[in-house]
Amino acid sequence: MPNTLKNSVFSALAGLGGILASITAVQAADKVSYGTNWLAQAEHGGFYQAVADGTYAKHGLDVTIVQGGPNAANSALLISGKIDFYMGGPQGEISAVEQGIPLVDVAAIFQKDPQVLIAHPDAGIDKFEDLAKLKTLFLGKDGYLTYFEWMKANFKGFRDEQYKPYNFSPAPFLADKGSAQQGYLTSEPYEIEKQAGFEPKVFLLADNGYSPYSTMITTTQAMIDSKPDIVQRFVDASIEGWYNYLYGDNSKANELIKKDNPEMTDGQIAYSIAKMKEYGIIESGDSLDKGIGCMTDAHYKAFFDEMVAIKVFKPETDYTKAFTTKFVCKSTGMAMKK
Repeated sequence: MPNTLKNSVFSALAGLGGILASITAVQAADKVSYGTNWLAQAEHGGFYQAVADGTYAKHGLDVTIVQGGPNAANSALLISGKIDFYMGGPQGEISAVEQGIPLVDVAAIFQKDPQVLIAHPDAGIDKFEDLAKLKTLFLGKDGYLTYFEWMKANFKGFRDEQYKPYNFSPAPFLADKGSAQQGYLTSEPYEIEKQAGFEPKVFLLADNGYSPYSTMITTTQAMIDSKPDIVQRFVDASIEGWYNYLYGDNSKANELIKKDNPEMTDGQIAYSIAKMKEYGIIESGDSLDKGIGCMTDAHYKAFFDEMVAIKVFKPETDYTKAFTTKFVCKSTGMAMKK
């Protein structure tokens, strides 16, 4: 056979081999789903990034993000086995332990909970404890039962008479300079400034001693027992996605976010990313030298003890069943930070 013909045959076979390898790789990808806790936003950016830039695919995963929202029930879908992972939080998982539901946190993307209280800039509120001077605090029911109880137990002057239900509109707060309202560091302050034309005072509970992790990767004990390799790959790829989102080109991820949530704007996304970096929401504490997603027993226990003190959890509850550190704190993705 002439050399030119041989080369053509070899080239064709090599090309066919590449195609077959690609097909096999696609077929071999493990399908998994991750349910978020709200509508798509920059606070979910690393997960969207890992979809958009092929990081999940590189780890042999075909990932579907199941968007949360006001009418979503993604935590229930995890419990029922309809999704594989969920954006949970320590309170939910410890509560599940008390109910005998085997949910487990395997990574903590947010080292700090982004929960804030927001006050008017000209109301004499200069530090967190000054919020106790206000007549009204607009809080959601969950906040009233958890962090407001923590506030009353740890700071003087907070009282039940301050509480008024928060209806997810800033209008009552804007109309009353003697009030503060709950919010997320990355969301409500931006909207308030946009609507009212002033920069509000913002107090991050995490910087005043309130210690829960947030934006978890939560799964079931059955998933950990039967498919630990998939759990590890999903955790690793998600962490890499977060480094890429924070420090790389996140434009494709943001397009996916806006596709899922058409009301999301570029301005809000940019603001959220800036605040997550400024306040160390993702990178602080243990994650600084052990990588995004790191969890420790000491940190988890600190939150558990805070909640036991205000009678949210029973002291005899085995909080260690709510999380495992075996998949994190390995410095995964840290080399990608620029």
